[in-house]
This record gives sequence, C-alpha cells and structure tokens, in this order.
Amino acid sequence: MTDSIKLWGGRFTEKPHETFAEFNDSFRFDRRLFTADVRGSIAYANGLSRAGILTSEEADAIVGGLTQLLADSKIDPKFFEADSEDIHSFIEQKLIVAIGDAGRKLHTGRSRNDQVATAFRIWLRDEINEIAVLVRDLQAAIVDTAEGFREAVMPGYTHLQRAQPILFAHWCLAYFEMLKRDRERLAEAFERVNIMPLGSGALAGTSVRIDRVTVAKELGFAAVSANSLDAVSDRDFAIEFVGAVAILMVHLSRLAEDIILYCSQEFGFITLSDAVSTGSSLMPQKKNPDSLELIRGKAGRVFGHHAGLLATMKGLPLAYNKDMQEDKETLFDTVDTVKMCLSVAGIVFENLSVSEQRTREAASTGYMNATELADYLVRKGVPFRTGHDVTGKIVLRAIELQNELHDLPLEEMQSVCADIGEDVFDALSLESTIASKSQIGGTSREQVARALADARSYLKE
Repeated sequence: MTDSIKLWGGRFTEKPHETFAEFNDSFRFDRRLFTADVRGSIAYANGLSRAGILTSEEADAIVGGLTQLLADSKIDPKFFEADSEDIHSFIEQKLIVAIGDAGRKLHTGRSRNDQVATAFRIWLRDEINEIAVLVRDLQAAIVDTAEGFREAVMPGYTHLQRAQPILFAHWCLAYFEMLKRDRERLAEAFERVNIMPLGSGALAGTSVRIDRVTVAKELGFAAVSANSLDAVSDRDFAIEFVGAVAILMVHLSRLAEDIILYCSQEFGFITLSDAVSTGSSLMPQKKNPDSLELIRGKAGRVFGHHAGLLATMKGLPLAYNKDMQEDKETLFDTVDTVKMCLSVAGIVFENLSVSEQRTREAASTGYMNATELADYLVRKGVPFRTGHDVTGKIVLRAIELQNELHDLPLEEMQSVCADIGEDVFDALSLESTIASKSQIGGTSREQVARALADARSYLKE
C-alpha cells in the first residue's frame, strides 16, 4: 500500500481527524474516473509542453509515465490499493514515484476543480455511448419479437379496460418509439457533456498560456467552456443526463408493468421462460416475473438520484463547493442501474412467448368492435354522435342477451336502428376491425408491416 500525499498540505500543521478524513475522502468510489483522468492528464501535459511550461523531455516522461499507469492498472490486481484522498492525488503520487520530480509539474496551472470536471465529462461521454448501444440492442430485441409474433392479435386497453383490438407487434412498436426518443435525448445530453472545462483553473481561469482548443480537440471535445466560474461549478450536464435516463426508466417500468400483467393467469397472454423467472420458497407452483419487477422497482432509484442531484445543486453559491462531490456516487449508481435494466429487458424479450390463441380470444370479446359499429353507421349517413348513442344502446342489449356484437341477431340491432344491414357483420369481424385502422401509425397489418420495416432501417443507420 502506498503512503498518501496531499495536494494541499503546505498551509496545514496538523493532520485531519481520522473520522473527518474518511468522511472527506472519495477514493473508494471516484477511482472509476482513473482512465478518464489519465487521458485528461496526458492531453494537459501535451498542452503544457506546447506552452513551453514543460521541456520535451519532461513531457515525454509524464506522458510515458501516465501511459504506463494505464497499462499497470489492467494487469496489477493490487494497483489501486492505496490510502489516497481521491483518484487525482492517487495518480499524481503514482506518477511522481514512477518518474520523479517531472511528475510534480503536471498540475501547473490546473486545479482539481477543472481536472475533476473534465475527467467526469470524459467518463460520462463513454457511458452515454454505451447506454445508447444498449437502448438500440433492446429496440432490436423488441423488433425481433414483434416479427416473430406478427400475426398475433390482442386487446388494447385504456383505463386497463379492453378498448380496441390491436396487433401484438403494434404494442411492441409503441415501446420502440419510446426508446427512439430516449436515444434522441441521450444524444442531446451528450452534446452538452462534450464541452471541456480544463483550463478554467480553480474558478478564475489560468495564467498558463495553454491552448485550450487544441487540448479539447485531442480529448475529442466539441468546444471549450466559455466562462471559468460556470465551468468548474456546472453540473447541469449530470442533472440532464440523469433526467434523460429517468424518462428512459419510466419507459422500462411501463414495459415491465405491461408484461407482468400479461404474464398473470388472469391475462395469460405472455409466458416467460425459466431463464428470467424465479420461484417461491413456499408455493411450489409459482413462477414469478422478478426480472421485470426489479426493473420496475429500480426506476424509483433513478428518480431519487435525479431529485437528489437537483437538491444538492439548488443552493450552491459560485463557484465550486465540496457538496458537488456527491454527484459521483449518484451518477455511478445511475449508470450501473440503467445499463443493467436495459440488458435484462433485452434478455426478457429473448425469453418470452405469446399465447396467440389466448390473445385472439381476448381481442374478440368485450364489445371492442363497438367503435366499428358506430363507424359503420357513419358510412350509412348517420351522424357520429347519433351513431355513438345508437351503438351504446345495442351494446346494452347485447349485454342483456349475453352476446358479443358480432353474434347479436340482426333483428336485435335493427330494432334499435333500421339503417343496419347484413353487411354489418363483415364490418364487425376482428380482421375488419384491425384492417380499418389503416392510416399512418395505425394497427392495420399493412401499417404495422411498414412500421417494422422502418424500424429495421432505423436500426441499421
């Protein structure tokens, strides 16, 4: 274990209290920023060299030392065993041990404030890209499932009451669209993450004549921050990211809730394989959708992180305050949670089957073709509001006779409205009901087939 060094000890004559030191230190969790911080430090060393602060030999030693640290971290299981305040002091002490006094020059003109903000943004950029890939993978799994059961018809619901028949693929594509918006939000959040604060110093900027734009290009940033005070104290990018994935978790939670319901014996539409289910310690017959229940539950965890970040930042004066150290664990857990939920959701879609007979039976009952009867009357010249009222009376009569509309004798319908003819039964059939929703975005087989093709094209972009 390496002895710790402090980056700020010259003004102090006593050591921090042990309890406070433990309270203050962040190495146990911010070590996740190691690679991002080293990348930022290499680019900064190059910038110092171009500015004439470092000789070429010193710059080569620093860059070589940092590069070696990256390599060592991948092969040495004890690499991170240290008593360090944070990952930034850890890297600096490792570098000084490795290359000597040249390592003490790396921090020239730099503060931990702009260093941390830069490493945090580098790390988050990579994570956003990984999450976007996982969202895309889930979309692909949804489309695969939709195509595998493209003939299945099921009830659509409002107020959790049977409303109108839809294709199962149409239900799948609703979640595809939600996830499409999630990818757009992630891309937009990425743009605001991709601004480099390095060179802002502690709060006022830096007196070192470093070319910030060139350093930014080396690190892949699109631009540099325009105000040093804002740059070191800004966590909007973190709040926006967590907000974006909080909406993503809303969508995953709704998806989980739907499948949980459809897996129940009361619905019986979907069966999950053993790979994504668990059993009961008491009841041998149980097969529980725990994978989905955990996704639904973890959504609240991410929502809490979003509220927590907002609460942390709301009363902070400019510029940096130690309160902002609380952003790390919040974001780390958010990223871990979202990535795991996306992965599990994709696995669920690979391990479910649809009972097409059960869904078709459910889609054929409950008077879900009532709107078709009203539309049929409109085509006969009856005003819709009148047709709606007439249809309601016919539904009431069907309920009394315990018939579905398509099984109700014609004379019963004609006793309410003489405009109804034999052709009404064609209009009330399940296939006609589905086929009639033929406009863009509808559930007709033609429109759903087109939507599936568009989804495939989108995934290939």
